[in-house]
Formats: sequence, C-alpha cells, structure tokens
Amino acid sequence: MKGYLFTKYIPGPEEEKGFQELLNLFLQLLQYTNGDVAEALDWLNQIDQQHHFTSESYGMGNFIQDLKDKGYVKENPLDGNFAPTSKTNQTIRKNSLDEIFGKLKKGGKGNHNTTKTGQGDEMNSEVRKFSFGDSLDQIDLTASIHNAQVNHGIDSFHLTEDDLEIKEKDQKTQTSTVLMIDISHSMILYGEDRITPAKKVAMALAELIKTRYPKDTLDILVFGNDAWPIEVKDLPYLQVGPYHTNTYAGLELALDMLRKRRNTNKQIFMITDGKPTCLKEGAGYYQNSFGLDRKIINKTLTMAAQARRLGIPITTFMIATDPYLQKFVREFTQTNNGKAYYSGLNGLGDFIFEDFEKNRKKNVK
Repeated sequence: MKGYLFTKYIPGPEEEKGFQELLNLFLQLLQYTNGDVAEALDWLNQIDQQHHFTSESYGMGNFIQDLKDKGYVKENPLDGNFAPTSKTNQTIRKNSLDEIFGKLKKGGKGNHNTTKTGQGDEMNSEVRKFSFGDSLDQIDLTASIHNAQVNHGIDSFHLTEDDLEIKEKDQKTQTSTVLMIDISHSMILYGEDRITPAKKVAMALAELIKTRYPKDTLDILVFGNDAWPIEVKDLPYLQVGPYHTNTYAGLELALDMLRKRRNTNKQIFMITDGKPTCLKEGAGYYQNSFGLDRKIINKTLTMAAQARRLGIPITTFMIATDPYLQKFVREFTQTNNGKAYYSGLNGLGDFIFEDFEKNRKKNVK
C-alpha cells in the first residue's frame, strides 16, 4: 500500500536568511516602540514597502508566523494582541553584547578566577601559624588543640598563641553589581538620542554578567528626579521621562542595594550623559540645569567618597563626548577612585578607559 512520508520542514537557505534579516530589524524597531509589537510590525511593513526586504517566496505573513512559531512573540487569546517573550528580550540583550563587546575574549563561566588567598568563604588545604590580625574564624581548632597537647602535655593543658594554626581561605570572587541608568530628559535633549545607546550598553553589561558570571548578583535601577529599581526584562523598553538628574538618589539606592548583598566584592556601573541637576529636599526638589551647581555636585561627590570608603568602585559609562559634560564625570571618578568610559553616539565600542587607580589611559577595542 502506497502512503506518504512526513518529515520536519526545514526552511531553505533563502527563507532562513530572509527571516534573520527581518528579525534583526524587527528587534531594533521593538526597542524604539518600547515593546509595542504591533507598532514595530507596522514600521517594518512600511520599510519593506520602500526597500523590498521580503520576496515572493517569503513575505511579511511568513515572517509573522515564524515569529510566533519560533517563540519571539506570544498572542493574547482574548484580544489577539502580540507581546514580546523572554526569548525576544534575551536576544536583544545578546545582540547588544555582540555589538558593543563582541571582541571580548571568552572566559570561564561562573566565577572571576583568582589564585590569591584572602577573605572569603571557601577553606583551602593550606595551613600556617597564627599571626596578629588573622580572623578568629580561620583558626583550625582541632590542629591547635593537638599542638597544645604535644607542646605542653595532657596533664597541664593550656593553649598559647604559638599553638594556633590558621587555615587559609580562597578569596571570594563572586561580585554583586548595581547597574544605574539615567532616564532624565537630557538623554534626548538637543536632538540627540542618548537613551537608545544607553539601553544598549546596559543590556550588554547585563547579558555579560548573566552569561559569563552567573553566580554574581545583578540589581538594576533608573534615576531621574528620584531613583527606583527595575528588572532586566524592562531594559529594552525603558523610556526617558520629564525628569532632571538626581544622581545622588541613584547612588543612595545603589549603596542600599549592595548593603543587602553578602558578597565581598561589590561594584556600581552608572550610565549617564553627564552632570547631576537635582536633589530631593523634603517633599520637593532643588533643581538647577544651568552650569555645575556646587550644592548638587558636592552632595553627589559625598556619595562617591562614601562608596570609596566602603570599598565599592563606580564605573561610569558616559554617552556623550562634550568636554563640558565630561567635567563632572572626571571629578566624580577621581573622588571615587573609580573608572570611566566615554563614548559618542556612533561608536559605543570605542571607549577611552580612564583608570585613576593606575593613573594611565588606554583604548579599549
């Protein structure tokens, strides 16, 4: 009896190429529409009518069906509207990572490896004599009592400093990171779209931490007139508000987040376009967008100094190249003894890395 053999459909190279090209463009548009799938598809359709990305064998209808089949969008059964999925959000972050940090060398997963001993949670096999300043929780009680018995006898047992042995600990290298993102109105001021490259940098950093160092912790906050936490999935669709720049509030929240983390190593990444212009005072705000207001600047620098005293470095990503806007970042970075990256809108990968700890500059490519 003659029958039919059904196999899994595998699209041809031309169809798969067509989908990938449209997907890349769709994901870019989705960020500009703040996650509105219908609006992004409408824009994509208009672009296709002008530039003919689709073909007779693969059209917009095929692309939309593939988006659903491949898990990039999900349809609401009640109203038929589409929404992006977690796969879409992760793909956007991965694309940002490839675009900005694509030349980073691949490293081991899980930890920031080090061979140094120091404060940490994991004991290693090395032992040594006790010395002044060692932590009491590192004392090997069994070995120390054994030494006391051997050195002084069982009948007149007593324990001296010379009997104590210390177990070395491997330095704890898991890191807790807070990512701060400026969403003040200046991020779209003067006809420059700074929030889009800022979001790309943020997504690249988030994906880098989550994929290369999954044992690390990552908290994210945004700051305008105030500061509040957000989730990683919100990053592609952040919007600028009618806000001034309260950097002080952002840093205050960041340090509060890090206090709750038990990791020894802590750091802050701040993405901004320059100077702070706002402080919260009681129920209102003190605001000044003109020049470098020393009242605002000095209070913000106080937070940078506090982070330095706590051993928390701040790395600033500045999405602007105006020397006037960079003035505050330089002063802030020196106060914290941190680092700063400067980038124009068209070259996010070409940062100038200012390392004030080592007092030198180098290009990071």
